[in-house]
Amino acid sequence: MTFEKTPGWLDWYAGPSKPAFTPPPGAVDAHCHVFGPGDQFPFAPERKYTPCDASKDQLFALRDHLGFARNVIVQATCHGADNRAMIDALKHSQGRARGVATVKRSVSDAELAGMNAAGVRGVRFNFVRRLVDFTPKDELMEIASRIAPLGWHVVIYFEAVDLPELWDFFTALPTTVVVDHMGRPDVTKPVDGPEFSLFLKFMREHANVWSKVSCPERLSLSGPPALDGERAAYRDVVPFARAVVEAFPDRVLWGTDWPHPNLKDHMPDDGLLVDFIPHIAPTAELRKKLLVDNPMRLYWPEE
Repeated sequence: MTFEKTPGWLDWYAGPSKPAFTPPPGAVDAHCHVFGPGDQFPFAPERKYTPCDASKDQLFALRDHLGFARNVIVQATCHGADNRAMIDALKHSQGRARGVATVKRSVSDAELAGMNAAGVRGVRFNFVRRLVDFTPKDELMEIASRIAPLGWHVVIYFEAVDLPELWDFFTALPTTVVVDHMGRPDVTKPVDGPEFSLFLKFMREHANVWSKVSCPERLSLSGPPALDGERAAYRDVVPFARAVVEAFPDRVLWGTDWPHPNLKDHMPDDGLLVDFIPHIAPTAELRKKLLVDNPMRLYWPEE
């Protein structure tokens, strides 16, 4: 089966630079995706976009080039609840990748057990309306209660303005909860303003809540972008991410978000994107927690 990319779709950056920052040994890219390839793993009929192909082999080559040891591969919305491409990547990773799946209420216990054996350690609930149609909260809560005995966690993707509406649901989840991309704050607003302060309160009052301090390329409005040798990109995002890292050093994760789905403005050089890390985690101790200790504790606790 062949697929036509969504018009205007930006392909991932070919030939990324080598980061100036060297990740610590054992570093984990804790948020990335695989797309297809579509002729092998077809995209979901209900998808809201059709991406370029981005294979497991290309992902693992990027991991090695950037100086990371492992990946956490998050199910992409273009594949819906068909997790085959993600699970195939896990099975070919030689134990160096874990996964976050998308599942429906109809998933069987045997299917969950099979995913667990393959390396899936969480499920993702997406509340970004332009990307997916909301799944009813009672269905999501049922899924969360079924994965809790496996030791899995829930990953939630939402936008900052929706946190008040979703607060009661999120705080009732019976698992560790990992927030994608700091809940997408509006970085034109003050870091100490009410919107981001509510997110910090959410983390402060609920010790089971973690956050990914990833995707500055999505959040930034003034840049500069991670292109053309820029080693201090997305400066408007730095205060937000650094605030989370310094307040909750044991509950933060970082990832590339390769291959950067649905970016409209530019496609970052992933090598320069890695150089964002020391700006938000200014000490070696914070960087080791962010890149090694925390993701290993969540995704490879047996080690």
